[in-house]
Amino acid sequence: MIDKVLYIDPGTGSMLFSIIIGIAGVLIFAGHALIIKLKFFFLGGRAKNDAGNKIPICIFSEGKRYWNVFKPVLDEFEKRKKGIKYLTASPDDPALTADYKYVQAEFIGEGNKAISKMNLIRADIVLSTTPSLDVFQWKRSKSVSYYVHIPHMPNDITTYKMFGLDFYDAVMVSGKYQEEQIRRIESIRSIPAKEIVLTGIPYLDKMKERLDSAAKPDSANKEKTILLAPSWGNNGILKAYGASIIEKLVNTQYKIIIRPHPQSFTSEKELIDKLMKQFPESGKISWNRDPDNFNALNEADILISDFSGVLFDFSLVFNKPIIYTEPSSDWSQYDCSWDTEELWTYQILPKIGRKLTQDNFENIGALIEDCISGKNADELAKGRDLAREQTWCNIGQGAVKVADYLINKHDELVREAEKNASGTGKPDTRRKSTKRLFA
Repeated sequence: MIDKVLYIDPGTGSMLFSIIIGIAGVLIFAGHALIIKLKFFFLGGRAKNDAGNKIPICIFSEGKRYWNVFKPVLDEFEKRKKGIKYLTASPDDPALTADYKYVQAEFIGEGNKAISKMNLIRADIVLSTTPSLDVFQWKRSKSVSYYVHIPHMPNDITTYKMFGLDFYDAVMVSGKYQEEQIRRIESIRSIPAKEIVLTGIPYLDKMKERLDSAAKPDSANKEKTILLAPSWGNNGILKAYGASIIEKLVNTQYKIIIRPHPQSFTSEKELIDKLMKQFPESGKISWNRDPDNFNALNEADILISDFSGVLFDFSLVFNKPIIYTEPSSDWSQYDCSWDTEELWTYQILPKIGRKLTQDNFENIGALIEDCISGKNADELAKGRDLAREQTWCNIGQGAVKVADYLINKHDELVREAEKNASGTGKPDTRRKSTKRLFA
């Protein structure tokens, strides 16, 4: 009887553990933030900060891996001769050495040091890809008027850890289904409605632009190529299949490019080192570690990956088929666990590619051939058209829409502040806005 009373199912236990860890993290970080504020006060930093003007529009980047997301936006501001501040947690972020005149890039420290500075920043608008604002370490600064989130993948907006977007004022999306996902979560949790901005996907626009201007390969003489691009972690394809999948691919007629996730070379170094030794570079196999994945994606005729955003980059931009592994089914700690609808990714993947399973693994060569030129090729092409329609609005105009919104929103905030200062302003209701812009 006692055992039954004390029993907690794994999902609930996992959630309770996350909550306990979160509370502990908040308490620890609160103490750390207090120390920083005291230092600012006694060293004169606070007085200096209060005396200065707010940054009009600020971008916060966790690191250089998000450079592809922000570069098109920064380029658009530079093109318009509009100033914008770019704060990064990577000392080698490409923005720091970029030839910008109106974009001010600054390294603000790594990890918690960067977060601590963001917690005290003074700005009208902060744009970021980083979720969990005001949930764990990253807190809303009292001196920031508006927080805007921009995703770094063109799929479900609810695949962030729980409460990932709850405390943002606005979220930029690329498809109406993402807006619907956010609205359902808001309704279920009874939280204020955020402003939803249909902008598009600036980094995919740039990738498409590169593809359109790139030299077209000689298809008659080009060697057919498979790109194996696994994620890292327990759900990654290399963890699931290991050396066996590379062995299967070696036995096909195709050339093979293997491009592990950059984090794999750190977090899964033993596995990667073993595989690279077992399957060294040759005329058949190449290991790709280029910072930019464009050339690998462009060269490939088909992509094999797992639950990764690269599946959509490849399908939507390069218009080629994919093979994907079974995605994780444990979403208990993610926002989508609250949603009443099936993930869009689960619905669209079977339309743009074929799932690799234990049942068809032995015949992966036939599966590849069928996707590229077999009976499924035309069906998958139609699926890619549908995916573009649903998740990539304003193709070619994403950065323009983002810049338009940020500039217009800043002007709106300035007008509100002036009205409030004169005593004629209305109460601030921006978190209650339900309008959708740039349809």
